[in-house]
Amino acid sequence: MSSPHSAVPTAVSVPSPSAPVAATGPSAAAPTVAELMDFVRDTARDEALIASLPLDPEGRTWIRLDGPGGSEAWLIGWPPGTGTGWHDHADSFGAFTTASGALKEHSLAVRLPTDGWKTLELTEGVDRSRVLATGQGRAFGQNHVHEVLNESTDAHAVSVHAYYPPLPRIRRFSRTGAVLRLEQTERPEDWQ
Repeated sequence: MSSPHSAVPTAVSVPSPSAPVAATGPSAAAPTVAELMDFVRDTARDEALIASLPLDPEGRTWIRLDGPGGSEAWLIGWPPGTGTGWHDHADSFGAFTTASGALKEHSLAVRLPTDGWKTLELTEGVDRSRVLATGQGRAFGQNHVHEVLNESTDAHAVSVHAYYPPLPRIRRFSRTGAVLRLEQTERPEDWQ
């Protein structure tokens, strides 16, 4: 996820009716990747929640959800032709599922250094691509670098995302051929 910062914000935070919200605080156990995947799949099947997301023809829209075990979760609407650009989720792991439409994910099968670099040359064979149609999703580990796109020319897509721990930062990258360049680092105050 990507953060939904570039969309028209929806200032609503709602619990997902289809999945129980876990207790938070010092005694709450951190959710596993499998639990985040279960949460996004269950939430993506909640037709009333998916229908409640306002869709904008030009920019992404979103609603913040209560994820399990203190995780950060989002319901995101993707107009035709929109995407996130290349980014990572710092030390957070997560999962996302397409609730309607289809999304394409390009990812890198490489672990980037966490700090101290501006430009990297990628080796051959690190690129991965997949299309996630309605009901399909994926989980990912820490420092997962990807971009997510709605390549449709005429249909919105909607997806559900969850991250744990809540996103401490997102690094945004540009890419020209095999060269990946760190462009900026965003913090939660930039998108909440």
